[in-house]
Amino acid sequence: MSIHVQVRDQAARITMPSIFSFPLYRKFIGAYAPLLRDSAVLSIEIELSKIGHLDSSSLGMLMLLNERANVLSKSVILLNPSSIASQYFDVAGFSRFFMIRYQ
Repeated sequence: MSIHVQVRDQAARITMPSIFSFPLYRKFIGAYAPLLRDSAVLSIEIELSKIGHLDSSSLGMLMLLNERANVLSKSVILLNPSSIASQYFDVAGFSRFFMIRYQ
């Protein structure tokens, strides 16, 4: 399970693997921490199209990223969530905290 990071201009994209749960905690922080420190990056997109499994810890990790990004005036965009991810986001009311975009 690997996380891929791509930076283009002022936007960064983190592509998540099919399983997004607590064992990815350190890798996820390792993926986004440099982006938060990079003043050129203004938005962080989390690509979620491959997600087949996530849990409450995944939601917590996303909320933590969002809180840290907001302090730095950076936006977090949940991009192309799979149907299972969309169900979790609907139940958790994530649309109040995140921009959710489909491409």
